Amino acid sequence: MSAAMNLSIHSSFLPHTDPDASLAFYRDALGFEVRKDVGYQGLRWITVGPAGQPDTAIVLYPPQATPGLTDAEQRAIAEMMAKGSFAMLNLATPDLDGTFAKLQAGDTEIVQEPVDQPYGLRDCAVRDPAGNLIRIQQTPARG
Repeated sequence: MSAAMNLSIHSSFLPHTDPDASLAFYRDALGFEVRKDVGYQGLRWITVGPAGQPDTAIVLYPPQATPGLTDAEQRAIAEMMAKGSFAMLNLATPDLDGTFAKLQAGDTEIVQEPVDQPYGLRDCAVRDPAGNLIRIQQTPARG
């Protein structure tokens, strides 16, 4: 028998390589609120989140600040980020096509246009300025 815990997902971390470019993407392209922008020893941690959802956040962090990484591990992370294979995030919207059109009209890197997936979701994919894969799925209609 397991005891249920009262837990929620509060924040997730995505690496950035250019804090100003990442800030512009999440704030200006996606419309997220900037909740914190903290500098320390020449590095920046930026917390953003969707408006109206104060309990959900993304912390954009400098990967070189991760403690305990060797130089080789830091190089491997940088190489994976450059290929867009290090980190990903799934978002959802009730208006996938409208959201995609806004991102496409900007300078967002498009990975996949909206498509109906064989597993029942409709989604698209873009990359943020650091190369993180951002998938955006259509939320089901409620009625």
